[in-house]
Amino acid sequence: MSVPQIDSSPRAASRPIDAEATVFGTLKGLWPYIWPGDRPDLKLRAVAALIALVLAKVITVLIPYLYKFATDALTEGEAFAAGVPAWLALVAVPVMLVIAYGMARVMMAGFTQLRDWLFAKVGQHAVRQLAYKTFRHMHALSLRFHLERRTGGLSRVIERGTKGIEAIVRLSILSIMPTMLEFALVAAVVAYQFDLRYVAVLMAMIGLYLAYTVWASNRRIAIRREMNESDNEASFKAIDSLLNYETVKYFGNEAMEADRFDRSMARYEKAAVKTFTSLAALNIGQAVIFTAGMTVAMVMAARSVMAGTATVGDFVMINALLIQLYMPLNMIGTMYRELKLGLVDLETMFELLEETPEVRDRPGAPALKVSEGTIRFEEVAFAYDASRPILKGISFDVPAGSTVAVVGPSGAGKSTISRILFRFYDVSSGRVTIDGQDLRDVTQRSLRAAIGMVPQDTVLFNDTIRYNIAYGRPDASPAEVEEAARLAQIDDFIRGLPNGYETEVGERGLKLSGGEKQRVAIARTILKAPPILILDEATSALDTHTEREIQSALAAVARGRTTLVIAHRLSTVVGADEIVVLVRGAIVERGDHESLLEAGGVYAGMWNRQREAVEAAERLRSTVEGDSEGYLDRRQGDLIRLAQAEEEDGN
Repeated sequence: MSVPQIDSSPRAASRPIDAEATVFGTLKGLWPYIWPGDRPDLKLRAVAALIALVLAKVITVLIPYLYKFATDALTEGEAFAAGVPAWLALVAVPVMLVIAYGMARVMMAGFTQLRDWLFAKVGQHAVRQLAYKTFRHMHALSLRFHLERRTGGLSRVIERGTKGIEAIVRLSILSIMPTMLEFALVAAVVAYQFDLRYVAVLMAMIGLYLAYTVWASNRRIAIRREMNESDNEASFKAIDSLLNYETVKYFGNEAMEADRFDRSMARYEKAAVKTFTSLAALNIGQAVIFTAGMTVAMVMAARSVMAGTATVGDFVMINALLIQLYMPLNMIGTMYRELKLGLVDLETMFELLEETPEVRDRPGAPALKVSEGTIRFEEVAFAYDASRPILKGISFDVPAGSTVAVVGPSGAGKSTISRILFRFYDVSSGRVTIDGQDLRDVTQRSLRAAIGMVPQDTVLFNDTIRYNIAYGRPDASPAEVEEAARLAQIDDFIRGLPNGYETEVGERGLKLSGGEKQRVAIARTILKAPPILILDEATSALDTHTEREIQSALAAVARGRTTLVIAHRLSTVVGADEIVVLVRGAIVERGDHESLLEAGGVYAGMWNRQREAVEAAERLRSTVEGDSEGYLDRRQGDLIRLAQAEEEDGN
């Protein structure tokens, strides 16, 4: 699938529009997208649209002349067409003028629609470029940013921001330019056909109209901002509740969720009512100002007709000019409001575009070159918050082709190691290398291409099983996808489904079981075929039986690859070449399984507690099945032991 090419020239600055800029500043920022240097076809369209715009406006100001001539022909007869036969002056001339009037209106509409048709592709291209730029920027931002933002509110910000871009492009180009041109042409016609007194009335009316529009619209901005915030909150709560549908059902909190959503919607309702009320006040004020100006001009024209210094056609003409002027004048008000509101909608989007990624490639950084795949942590320290260090100067190696496991209680910093290795975060001190190359000195893209991940919580895209497996290598052939599924021991299951590989997995893969999702994750990692593999609590969310089935598939993936295993369940790391025991961000033990058990330290204690917990669960299962005497007492004791084991591991 092709993607739009963003203009990378100096003109296309990283911040295309300033949220506090004027309309002209906005247009200046948009100009590289409206007049793209690499698209001569769009430039030609823009020029043709400009020509159509000018022709439409010239015809627009000529139409009242035809209206005037037709009126004078009907009221003055032969006097209007001196030297023309009477029958022609009384019948043919008025009819021809009326027909010409009709044709002129059709031409005006035709050129206006031609302008819109020609410019549509130019405007939509600009919208697409900016939307694409924002989407790419969102994915370029660091993990910390996304963990701290609400997905529902963020999606609405992008949605409204894209619409705001479209409004600015459409209104500023298709409304500001033609309206300014029409104002100038009408003023010239009024000055020529009448006198400067009429021009003064016209300018006073336009000035008051615009001043009132600006004042009233600015008052509505705060209301719109409040409405947007309420809308964001309601959207976030709705998405968050629906994503956690099962949890809501578990606790029977449908009514509570509905009340939370309704409270947000109540604030939105209040702000929306204010918005529509203020809009009504704005429209009434505009109507009063325009009607007053038109009335003054028509009274002046009527007095001139009564004095014999003007014709009835002149009276009709001034009325037609002003009525025709009302549409673009009203559009100026609408345009200003929409531009201002569009800028409000874009404020947060601009903030996103200005957000600097926490992790960035160094200028000229080379791609990572993996020759063997040796990973080395050298005195690595890291903290999400400076006041709470997570890793405290840890050092260990993962030799090429070997498997090293990092174990420890919850909160020890195990998963942080995998995030650092993927360079979601940069270390506070020390360094991490792959084949001697510091991760901070190579491109993030090449680093992540060299590492495969099977996480604890596999979240799938709401698409087909084939799509989710192929996500590991989008250009893979169907046969390669199916081979990866076979190696992950899920091919038979997929082929047993009614739609096979085209089966939809649902939101976040919820139509599949935990084991099935893990196998899909393993399959796409196999398809990616990375030299380095990370298994981050890959089976901790599965039951013991499913875990044993998955382990064989994981062993097949890890074979011949440098593998780092992050684990809480120690039964999954018995076969590791080395086990690193992490407690509160520091390495307290290291060695293989047997040597750590013989040492009788932290690892041995964890192993014994987990083994006792498993044995207790097995006894509990057999007791329930046998319904033997003393069941309740043994069940209570086993449950207490399980709880104690979990609590000790958590500490």
